[in-house]
Amino acid sequence: MPSPALPPSTAVLLCNLGTPDAPTAPALRRYLAQFLGDPRVVEIPRLAWWPILHGIILRTRPRRSAAKYATVWTPEGSPLAVWTQRQATLLRGWLGEAGQHVAVQYAMRYGNPSIASQIDALQAAGVQRVLVLPLYPQYSSTTTASIFDDVAAFVRRARVYPELRFINSYHDHPAYIAALAASVRAHWAREGGPADKLVMSFHGIPERNVRLGDPYADECRTTARLLAEALDLDESRYAITFQSRFGPAQWLQPYTEPTLVALAQGGTKRVDVMCPGFPGDCLETLEEINDEAREAFLHAGGQEFRYIPCLNDSPAWIDALRAIAQQHLSGWPTARPVLFD
Repeated sequence: MPSPALPPSTAVLLCNLGTPDAPTAPALRRYLAQFLGDPRVVEIPRLAWWPILHGIILRTRPRRSAAKYATVWTPEGSPLAVWTQRQATLLRGWLGEAGQHVAVQYAMRYGNPSIASQIDALQAAGVQRVLVLPLYPQYSSTTTASIFDDVAAFVRRARVYPELRFINSYHDHPAYIAALAASVRAHWAREGGPADKLVMSFHGIPERNVRLGDPYADECRTTARLLAEALDLDESRYAITFQSRFGPAQWLQPYTEPTLVALAQGGTKRVDVMCPGFPGDCLETLEEINDEAREAFLHAGGQEFRYIPCLNDSPAWIDALRAIAQQHLSGWPTARPVLFD
């Protein structure tokens, strides 16, 4: 009789931003309280920020945000949660086919399942080593560092914790760039060729963060440049923009929607629009870009707005995740065990 397979002692934990549990005002209130209460996200002293957050924002914004989430919610749930779970499942299979005997789980920085609960579950299953892989290709203190904070908070509370490794950035990883290029080429093949301009929209951060040393803007521009080179596009054929501005402060520019309006008013008839920094489609890509930005471009005189979906579960992206994970798993015991009768 064959021996039972040994459980893996090494794991990869895919970490994403998070999502509310439902497209309802109460669920959004819980989610936004956690998200906007993170000092990495809003770098305002709590004494000044807490009355604004709890006295104004959490009283007014949840209902509006819930209505937006309702427009993209699927029978399976939030698109971000659906794609993140699917990516984890597929990565487990691809690593297995490559001979890597590892567990793969996913966690959310805000919302469920939490990072702490997933590390707890992995430890309970016998995992001794965890590679934390944030689903943020470009490093930012507002995102990647916040995940590290949450892992560190778990470690501070834990009596025993697994050996940990953490991936900061893979904005220029060849497999990631190749996956982006493959998605654009597939889009062009479906649509009969490129549009007049390729707009690459990245999530924005406050300009102050960059002045303080955050490398995010440079990493976004590097990703865009490498992708343009892979697609043989000169600088006149693409634009780099930043979306999702929040609050009155200056954020990274140029902003996405005003850029699209200016392009339409300047005579650009057709645009291809993609969000390279988002590995999976979510509210910011489906509602903000493919809905609101589309409407703004067409209303300003544009004729064709062609949205390129995020990498989602494309084989090239799952292969990129495999390559990135394998690179950082090096030296850890991950070989599939030999079973004896």
